[in-house]
Amino acid sequence: MRRPPVKENPHRINNEITAPQVRVVGENIEQPTVMSTRDALRMADEMELDLIEISPKADPPVCRIADYQKFLYQQKKKAKEIKAKQVKVVIKEIRFGPQTDDHDYNFKLKHAQNFLKEGAKVKAYVFFRGRSIIFKEQGEILLLRFATDLEELAKVESMPKLDGKKMTMVLAPKSKK
Repeated sequence: MRRPPVKENPHRINNEITAPQVRVVGENIEQPTVMSTRDALRMADEMELDLIEISPKADPPVCRIADYQKFLYQQKKKAKEIKAKQVKVVIKEIRFGPQTDDHDYNFKLKHAQNFLKEGAKVKAYVFFRGRSIIFKEQGEILLLRFATDLEELAKVESMPKLDGKKMTMVLAPKSKK
């Protein structure tokens, strides 16, 4: 029977700490103090807690006196909170033809308004097929009209630019104050 690999601790604890002197911090210690590792271990042992090396590159290394399992739990909790606060940018695309009529334009405009209200960016583009590339001025006018119609909800992040058979423009939602 094969055993699962043993996970190595991300921090050095107790007897794994090799530095001769350490700076000790913790909940029960008012002032960070520099002491020998042996004294710090004895102090942690008296409190029935672990000595955890939290900053090994400092001079002397910083160690915390705490319950190691509780310390790991708190670190995972903090990491989870940070991850939850990150903003995920969603980009929705809206495609036009160079000669899109008013009904289709208004339909796509309403969708863009909903996307912007939800906080998503909108990437609007005009796709030119075959010889329709001769209407690139019409495509640019269409995208600029689109931007002015969405003026209250969005700011233009990139002006219309032609790359290949697409003329693209990006709109970002205005920040709520």
